[in-house]
Amino acid sequence: MESSPESRPTKTQHEQWIVQHRVFEIYNLYIDLPHNAKAVSLEVQRDKHIEYLTKGLRQLGPTFAVLDANRPWICYWILHSIALLGESVDPELEDCVIDFLSRCQHPDGGYGGGPGQLPHLATTYAAVNSLITLGGQRALLSINRDKLFSFLLQMKHVSGGFRMHDGGEVDVRACYTAISVASILNILDNELVQNVGNYIVSCQTYEGGIAGEPGSEAHGGYTFCGLAAMILIGEVNRLDLPSLIDWVVFRQGIEGGFQGRTNKLVDGCYSFWQGGVSALIQRLHSIVDEPLMPSDAEDDCSTGTESSATSDVCDGEQDLEGNLSHADDTCHLRQEGEQTTFDPANFFNIGLNFIRGHSKLEPLFHSVALQQYILLCSQEEGGFRDKPGKHKDYYHTCYCLSGLSVCQYSWSKKAGSPPLPGMVLGPYSNLLQPVHPLFNVVLDQFYEAHEFFSRT
Repeated sequence: MESSPESRPTKTQHEQWIVQHRVFEIYNLYIDLPHNAKAVSLEVQRDKHIEYLTKGLRQLGPTFAVLDANRPWICYWILHSIALLGESVDPELEDCVIDFLSRCQHPDGGYGGGPGQLPHLATTYAAVNSLITLGGQRALLSINRDKLFSFLLQMKHVSGGFRMHDGGEVDVRACYTAISVASILNILDNELVQNVGNYIVSCQTYEGGIAGEPGSEAHGGYTFCGLAAMILIGEVNRLDLPSLIDWVVFRQGIEGGFQGRTNKLVDGCYSFWQGGVSALIQRLHSIVDEPLMPSDAEDDCSTGTESSATSDVCDGEQDLEGNLSHADDTCHLRQEGEQTTFDPANFFNIGLNFIRGHSKLEPLFHSVALQQYILLCSQEEGGFRDKPGKHKDYYHTCYCLSGLSVCQYSWSKKAGSPPLPGMVLGPYSNLLQPVHPLFNVVLDQFYEAHEFFSRT
């Protein structure tokens, strides 16, 4: 008898079942491995990743021609991945990258996707982050901040948001890339900030996440961009944070990884986009007058105080041989107090003060399960991928490693402090460099850039 249309699986359900089957096939194989083989399968394959990344920075094949307008992004994805792995490029290659990005810098400000291309906010963000990741006077002095400020002003839109490029789309991604670049370069002022908060607030959806533009669907990448931008302009408490938190915690799926939108498939890149949202939420108390606090007594969820080594893991954290499910209860947070305002002269220090504050909230996601997904399902021999069945690429390598770093340090109260061994899945040698979650640059490089641009 033919099944009724109501009982037939949708295409989305069918694709989800395929992904789940592939993921749990990998997990089951891991469970059956001998102890030594398990340890090897959970190692970050540093040497192979470095080889893959360095090769791509030196020369790309003809298939990359379709990414001709994204070359600063390729620089950023590769350089940031190398930095997360605790390595750096050789001086000759560093000089080549600086020279190339200088040729991408437009005479009127901003960076294009390649030499001679028109400036674009996305590639400007990628180029600036690349140069900050390289560090040193030559790289940082190569950025023409006066012209860049003029370019950002030209991209300012009457809605309060920003256009991605001259005549381009206005969205939350443009808001974040403009505000992030201006903040880290010490050129953020009231004129750039004006009504940005209004635009981003208008993009928060009924689900709680943030869409790319008003009326669209909540999305992990845009939620990170919107939340980070609101923090950098000192207006984060205008968002409905409890509903944003409710939305993001339910984006971690049965596979252990994150999906980007409701009812979509898991994707390794959201290890950072969604995991980074959690990292931001954990530190909000450091810049909001009235901090996020538990809605009920500490019976529901412990927070705040420095804890002993044995109390740093919540009830839901177990490895593959235990249980992949979350703890039964979710920490429900509320926000109190009026909008926080900042003197424009202090915009530059928001990112610094944010990361210097102690984290008083536990992670909003299952950090061990996410590390399992990244290491067992996304990691290949040299590079990372979206999910089983996909191919590795530099984009997913960058954001899988960024998400892995966020996981490893998610229980650390002080930014950059070495986590306890139990917080790092696999050997402790897996430990990556910590990132500044507002900018997604390695923490040491952020400190160097902040000191440099505070003097210039």
